[in-house]
Amino acid sequence: MEILAFGVQADEKPLIERAFRDHKEVRCLDVFLNEDTAPIAAGHEIVSTSVNADLGAAVLEILAAGGTRMVAQRSTGFNNVDLDTAERLGMTVSRVSYYSPHSVAEFAWALAMAVNRRIVRASIRTRDFDFRLDGLMGRDLHGRTAGVLGTGKIGEAFARIAHGFGMRLLGWDVAENPACAELGMRYVPKDELLARSDLITLHVPLMAETRHLIDAAALKAMRDDAILINSSRGGLIDSAALVGELRAGRFAGVGLDVYEAEAGLFFLDKSLEAVEDDTLARLVTFPNVLVTSHQAYYTEDAVGQIVDATVRNVLDYRQGRRSENVLVPRS
Repeated sequence: MEILAFGVQADEKPLIERAFRDHKEVRCLDVFLNEDTAPIAAGHEIVSTSVNADLGAAVLEILAAGGTRMVAQRSTGFNNVDLDTAERLGMTVSRVSYYSPHSVAEFAWALAMAVNRRIVRASIRTRDFDFRLDGLMGRDLHGRTAGVLGTGKIGEAFARIAHGFGMRLLGWDVAENPACAELGMRYVPKDELLARSDLITLHVPLMAETRHLIDAAALKAMRDDAILINSSRGGLIDSAALVGELRAGRFAGVGLDVYEAEAGLFFLDKSLEAVEDDTLARLVTFPNVLVTSHQAYYTEDAVGQIVDATVRNVLDYRQGRRSENVLVPRS
């Protein structure tokens, strides 16, 4: 039985083909799943999708009509999936509940260091043989305060790096992580964390309760010279409000690996097209902002773990087993 995998990146394809070789045949497509591409899946009982796939009601209806009975999502987040519709249609939906937290935490730190020390601007200058230091001054992070919103596995990994830098740690979460407390992290209300932190990083899932967690009021509560990093989900930040604060000259640096309207943009080459998203177009023009294309998870280690978990999810489905990765069980 052939499995159809949507949204497969070139670097990811050999890992997927190798992982499925001994179990099932897989066909990899570089197109992303949406209403226009969903008919391609006709005749395939199992499809695998990437993080930015459209798995809303309309797409699920098309998949179900074509015979799809399982969707194996190659990501942890599932805010893009209409679970109620999937259940109504009798479709099994799985995700990858765990992969290397270090991949995302290390990339979040790469963003923080890049915006703090103006690495991108310096690199562009030196390519033009401009070796001036004007405008490149950063700050020591040693001795300053890191605020971690969301202290699960990724937040903990980030906190360990911050602890190694000699930073003070503040945390905010619905439940305290004892491992973070052992590092000296103090849990405080969100407003206090925002007001006291020099570096703020987001590591919470995107849900109705966390959408625009960093809204206009939260941004105003932050220090004018704070660094803000988001490598979790774009919808955690009110992007329009962020542009407003940046226009006012606030923040030492902002690093965004995700964007709330990234679907249909990220993972694609739009270099020869007019960008219709005015907010994103404005964000990338600020000299203290660095935007990357949802690549924090993209290491051999993490992608390998994601692919292996996806294979296990497919085998569990075929053999009638249920694991912690199942969001909607087989009916």
